[in-house]
Amino acid sequence: MKEVVTGIDIGGTNTVLGLVDRDGNILAGDSLLTGSYPDVADFVKAIADSVKKMKQKAGDVEIKGIGIGAPNGNYYKGTIEQATNLVWRGVIPIADMIEKETSIKVVLTNDANAAAMGEMIFGAAKGMKDFIVLTLGTGLGSGIVVNGQMVYGHTGFAGELGHMVIVPNGRACGCGSHGCLETYASATGLVRTVLLLMSEMRDNTPLRNIPPAQLTSKMIAEEAAKNDPVALKAFDYTAEKLAIGIANSVIFSSPQAVFLFGGLVNAGELLFKPLRQYIDKYVMPWYRGRFEVLPSGIKEANAAVLGAAALAWNEIL
Repeated sequence: MKEVVTGIDIGGTNTVLGLVDRDGNILAGDSLLTGSYPDVADFVKAIADSVKKMKQKAGDVEIKGIGIGAPNGNYYKGTIEQATNLVWRGVIPIADMIEKETSIKVVLTNDANAAAMGEMIFGAAKGMKDFIVLTLGTGLGSGIVVNGQMVYGHTGFAGELGHMVIVPNGRACGCGSHGCLETYASATGLVRTVLLLMSEMRDNTPLRNIPPAQLTSKMIAEEAAKNDPVALKAFDYTAEKLAIGIANSVIFSSPQAVFLFGGLVNAGELLFKPLRQYIDKYVMPWYRGRFEVLPSGIKEANAAVLGAAALAWNEIL
């Protein structure tokens, strides 16, 4: 009988599940529309049904544990707390609820920490004991590993690097603060930068023909690849702000590598080339040349499930 774990990524739109073996192979998968379950008890029952269905599909397997990555997931308590992009409000004891429904051990963390765990178990951080993962999506999440251990801190919410203030009194952030790193170095931050630059620059750009609400980071990357001056300047500005965030981050944990994951990373050297230059400019000389900035080693399509599964395997191992 093959040993597997269930990896579950709970997102605002979709919840993705998979049965994952020790080598990171996904033997069966499923998904649910998160918003279709306004009652969390119904959601938990749907999760349990999905786990049973996947087990039947995979055949002769034994599920050793369930790992969950979720917004505002508290590793210590197994709770989702005040997640603004989920349909449930307040503090949800989701790990206990799923454990009771499935009779399988459940462990939970936030989605960015799960991504870091996935990188360590299945990705490019194999063998590393000190690294940081930054997820550059709609927002900017982070997972920090020190001495081979995930950093959770006193509250379970340590390492929200996306909410370090890098521009005092800067852009308004959804967290209530101003000038947070995520307002500059994320997919939405890049769009905000382009909209600002188009009001300041006279250069012609096809980006002016796209309604602001429809503008995406992918569109900006496509124009930057064609040497569009506005798009290139936006990537340069984004890289500089991200470099400041990374320079501030490496001071406290001295990582071997900083891994970047998410949609912005698909821009490749449009982001990495200026980023490396700005890191050399801003990082403390003692750390210069002593860490790498690399793309994630996990395919984006499988990353969420593999990260959650890696959390479960790490607890078992």
